[in-house]
Amino acid sequence: MSDRTPDPHRPQPSARELWRGFTLYEKFEHVVIGVLTGVIAVVIVAALWNLVLRVFTSLVLADVFDPTEPAVFQMVFGAIFTTVIALEFKRSLLVAAERRFGVVQVRVVVLIALLAVVRKFILLDLTETEAPKVFALGAAVLALGAVYWLVRDQDRREREAERRSEQG
Repeated sequence: MSDRTPDPHRPQPSARELWRGFTLYEKFEHVVIGVLTGVIAVVIVAALWNLVLRVFTSLVLADVFDPTEPAVFQMVFGAIFTTVIALEFKRSLLVAAERRFGVVQVRVVVLIALLAVVRKFILLDLTETEAPKVFALGAAVLALGAVYWLVRDQDRREREAERRSEQG
């Protein structure tokens, strides 16, 4: 079996035992991931709180919340996407902390970049945005989508090869 695949017949080591087995650098990575996870959690809570306050004050107090209004739609979905991007980033850090291989996973970075560009598209005011900027953002989405597809396809092929090697 590989280092990544746990043996279902052997009891799993505790977190303390795993920590003792880490190199100094792996311990450093895990501490950094823990701190970043905490900071991102605070950012997520603040972004969610800001979104709830904006919607609540616009809807209840000011009675001007009209989701069909482009500016309101952009504000709400921009805030939602900001929160989703932060959640995805936090999840990628937690996944990296649980596994014993590289912190940076290209697929996750590309996905987060893709979400950020899509968020930018939602926030764009097309009446005031120049065509080259829209073209550049469109090209960025296509390029990131292609890279994501290639990386995902490569990950799938590696998993299949690993499964075949374990079976035979």
